[in-house]
Amino acid sequence: MTNNETPKENGDLCQSDLTQGNLSNHFLIAMPGLDDTSFAHTVTLVCEHSAEGAMGIVINAPLNINMEEIFQQMQLTASDEANKRTVFAGGPVQLERGFVLHKTGTTWNSTLEISKDISLTVSKDIIAAIANEEAPPEAIVALGYAGWGAGQLEEEIAENTWLTLIADSDILFNTPCEQRWALAAQSLGIDLNLMSSTAGHA
Repeated sequence: MTNNETPKENGDLCQSDLTQGNLSNHFLIAMPGLDDTSFAHTVTLVCEHSAEGAMGIVINAPLNINMEEIFQQMQLTASDEANKRTVFAGGPVQLERGFVLHKTGTTWNSTLEISKDISLTVSKDIIAAIANEEAPPEAIVALGYAGWGAGQLEEEIAENTWLTLIADSDILFNTPCEQRWALAAQSLGIDLNLMSSTAGHA
């Protein structure tokens, strides 16, 4: 993982910024031996994968803040329920930038459809909609993202850093975050607690 792989330095992403690749719409499940403190016991949704690299959002690392702080920074008034929503650490790149994973359906100013079930929006209009409870209830708000340079993700998979699994929207949106790592692996028939750091990948 690298901190200098950026889909775009400024402004919103658009469809041309994020292209589909062979690991797009896949979960990366951290192997037990991964000792990088940013990614230990994580599940990352790969949103973009191409010859130039990859980007993804970690989906099970809640921060010690909630949406109220984001709404205040954006000068938005929100309901109590919206204020209490959890904010996730999406990865170590551009920690000040917000990303929203949500059910595919409504298209916002800057939305990438990752699959028929999952989309990624990086424009501010969806945050305002969340404040007003007008956005899909199945949504994960994250600050930052995970980035890989050209060929880096492929190398890490070959080194047994990650298990790979086609993304499951039920795990993403309907499973408590503390259960996502183990449940994603169980979908492959794997108990991570029984694995050594040298086990293979799927």
